[in-house]
Amino acid sequence: MIDIEADAYPAVTEQEQQTDTAFCRFTDQGAARLMAESLTFSLDGDMHPLCEIAVAELQQYLALQNEWKHNFGLDNDGNGAVIGKMFGVLVVRTQSGILGYLSAFSGKLANKNHHNGFVEPIFDGLEAGGFVNAGMIRLSDINREIDMLCREDAVRHQPAIAQLKELRKTHSTGLQRRILEQYNFRNKAGDVKNMVDIFTARGYKQPPAGAGECAGPKLLQYAFRHQMEPLALAEFWWGLSPKSATWKHGAYYKPCKEKCAPILDYMLS
Repeated sequence: MIDIEADAYPAVTEQEQQTDTAFCRFTDQGAARLMAESLTFSLDGDMHPLCEIAVAELQQYLALQNEWKHNFGLDNDGNGAVIGKMFGVLVVRTQSGILGYLSAFSGKLANKNHHNGFVEPIFDGLEAGGFVNAGMIRLSDINREIDMLCREDAVRHQPAIAQLKELRKTHSTGLQRRILEQYNFRNKAGDVKNMVDIFTARGYKQPPAGAGECAGPKLLQYAFRHQMEPLALAEFWWGLSPKSATWKHGAYYKPCKEKCAPILDYMLS
């Protein structure tokens, strides 16, 4: 550990104080600065020592925390389906020169989008009173109407059933489109582009399912919104994998190409 004078630490700005719930400052700023010298952000580089420090701290938190419960499948206390998660850390430098890191998880964690110590989602589809919840309720109502008519007399109610199915299709398509339109990504130049436009420019008919929910884009979005300079990124899998042997507990992985590459290419442009 390197000792440095207390007044050598940069002052924390008011904005940085407001983001403390997501920004974790490295304890030894002198050592962190030495390790960050000449560090340029890249998705292709090797694991940086500062990322290793951040990952170790985050993994210790995941192993010991009791603020929320999520069944990673690592013990016998969880109920229901085992859901391993991809987590990410982004080493950043604040406007005042403080070095630290941000943490994020893919998708939802413990059935929530917001947790202390993690950056917020690009779009919160779980927001109470939001259009997503109202739209899903409407879909459920349509499904119930179809089911009721089918059980009563499917042949006699065939025209009404067909009409309801068409309504369901239209409503579902419109809801999905509106959800996608909420995913707007900021690049390092400060420009903003919608996810639909990002993927259609790459030849996709529409973004793949789950795009915009991965850890990497969440981390960069937060950093750019709060004028933090990204320095290094690392992602790791935590828990058992319910579907594939690809994901190993504690192993490191690069951001996925299908869901993340188009978004990250734009954000880093």
